[in-house]
Amino acid sequence: MNLALFDLDHTLLPLDSDFEWGQFLMRIGAVERGAFEQRNADFFAQYQAGKLDPLAYLAFAFGTLAQFPRKQLDDWHLQYMAEVIQPAILPAARDLVARHQDRGDLVAIITATNRFVTAPIASAFGVPHLIAAEPETTATGEITGKTLGIPPYGEGKVVNTNAWLAAQDKSLQSFGTSHFYSDSQNDIPLLSLVTHPVATNPNAKLAAHAQAHGWPILKLFND
Repeated sequence: MNLALFDLDHTLLPLDSDFEWGQFLMRIGAVERGAFEQRNADFFAQYQAGKLDPLAYLAFAFGTLAQFPRKQLDDWHLQYMAEVIQPAILPAARDLVARHQDRGDLVAIITATNRFVTAPIASAFGVPHLIAAEPETTATGEITGKTLGIPPYGEGKVVNTNAWLAAQDKSLQSFGTSHFYSDSQNDIPLLSLVTHPVATNPNAKLAAHAQAHGWPILKLFND
């Protein structure tokens, strides 16, 4: 068995699901614009620049979710999937995931975006394994606003991947080949550890790194 890991935002999707969730909340009037819009934009810019404090961002993201009952959040997420995510899941991305699944590879999505936002997206791709930022929840599933564990951002993706594999009595070295597809320089730590790093729809910093290191560059879509 081989391993195939996929980043999500701007890799399998031509958008950032976390940022777009914030935009969706503003559009439906769940949160007021102004301070929320500015903070959402500021955190997104920090992420793009590779300067994000993931715990600070998750305190903002989970703090927002904690303001609402889980049933309301889940209802909104169904609408978000229909209006924003499903139209953005393109055949090229589906086909790439399916090729690895058809080969019998162990396939997972690993994303710095939180599990509440991304679990239904992973399901839409038919991927049962998701490594994502984890919100603390109550026994009844309500989101408390706190973050569990180490966020899968930067080196945190390496930590979380190793922990996920260890729970299955595996490691990266257990696989003949290991692929990781990502668009961002933030993922260079994990890209550098797999046997087949693939810069997928890469930003300028990752594209330059990939070219310097002889990594393949894959364009699934123009975004």
